[in-house]
Amino acid sequence: PALFMENARKSSIVSRANSIGSTSASSVPNTDDEDSDYQQESYKESYKDKRRRAHTQAEQKRRDAIKKGYNDLQAIVPTCEQQDFSISSQKLSKAIVLQKTIDYIQFLHKEKKKQEEEVSTLRKDVMALKIMKVNYEQIVKAHQDNPNEGKNQISDEVKFNVFQGIMDSLFQSFNASISVTSFQELSACVFSWIEEHCKPQTLRDVVIGVLHKVKSQLY
Repeated sequence: PALFMENARKSSIVSRANSIGSTSASSVPNTDDEDSDYQQESYKESYKDKRRRAHTQAEQKRRDAIKKGYNDLQAIVPTCEQQDFSISSQKLSKAIVLQKTIDYIQFLHKEKKKQEEEVSTLRKDVMALKIMKVNYEQIVKAHQDNPNEGKNQISDEVKFNVFQGIMDSLFQSFNASISVTSFQELSACVFSWIEEHCKPQTLRDVVIGVLHKVKSQLY
């Protein structure tokens, strides 16, 4: 009986120990599964943070580029710098910067067109001067080919008659074209007379006519 009770006591102790061990084991959490879940959650949050940070950086770059563009426009466009002293402390709005830029571009287009017209006029003047140069070269060559022709000197009276004939012809057209009712009308008529009666071809015809008349009187 003593041996039986001893064995029963040991069995009871082992049984209680096993039950305690199983209970303790069941209460201990599964650390491997939780570590895996934690790593997945951390990875997801890290990926979202990276995308958010990349989007923020891209947006900041875009805003910086726009800001730099407006600053460059204000530095280039002269009217953006000429501000009134009363509002010099105020920053120009983007709408004002764009409007001033548009106005400045339109002004540059007008200046370009004006310069192109001036260049065209200068080219015509150059062409006329070239023609005059050729004519004078022909006159010089004609005098060089006929050196004796210069011995027949013309008197000052003849030169005055030529000049008087040219001026009389011009005065007749001037007197017929000019109105003196007002200074404004006088100015307009003078410019109109110059454009109509002082053209190179018209003056050339006048001079040729006067020279023929004087020549007929001399010879």
